[in-house]
Amino acid sequence: MSKHDEARRAFLVSVAAGAVAGAGLGRAALAQTEQHPASTVAAPSAAAAPPAAALPAQAHGDIVEHRAFLNDDDAAAVAALAERIMPGAPGKPGARDAGVLNYIDLALAGAYADLQDFYRRGLAQLDAHCRKIYGASFVALDAARQDRVIAALEDGTAAGFTWPSAPAFFNTLRTHTMEGMFADPIYGGNKDFAGWRLVGFPGAQPLFTPEDMRSGQAYTGAAIIGLQAQAKG
Repeated sequence: MSKHDEARRAFLVSVAAGAVAGAGLGRAALAQTEQHPASTVAAPSAAAAPPAAALPAQAHGDIVEHRAFLNDDDAAAVAALAERIMPGAPGKPGARDAGVLNYIDLALAGAYADLQDFYRRGLAQLDAHCRKIYGASFVALDAARQDRVIAALEDGTAAGFTWPSAPAFFNTLRTHTMEGMFADPIYGGNKDFAGWRLVGFPGAQPLFTPEDMRSGQAYTGAAIIGLQAQAKG
């Protein structure tokens, strides 16, 4: 894992940790932690999000199978982009480990359906840009070239983008990657509470004792409970 990857992870984890500490990290709360607005479309409330159980994901190679909206090529590109935005490391989950692709796929089929054309156009423009500059799709590029593409998206120098603009496309996908990492697993991401464990968020607990509330140390008691687990109780 490069120093660049480590710095990116450290920044995104610190942003997420602050949001978790303040609000339990619902979808809308997480979107508000971004330094740049993701798009002109307001993030829906957690109640409007599609439950992950509606379309269960299955293993498909090294990515989560998409069954709601994205086609094969688009799913591979989204998975690769998300992994470079939030790269994994030994003992530290990244976007792929947390099922971010599944989260985005489900969201685009439900609460974020108004962003379907935004994603289609953005991914098509991304593919055209990568093939023009490097002669290959984003997925086929090595990590260093993928990072150069992402930098060009972020600063608006990626050629060929009209609508959405390159920065708007990047900011939206970054926000959705963060949501998929750290929102409640009921929405299809944060697999096995990977994101919550990464930032030390204990999740919902049946009862915090007075000693727990006074303690300045990380909570080490009962297992994390998400909305999905509570709904089964």
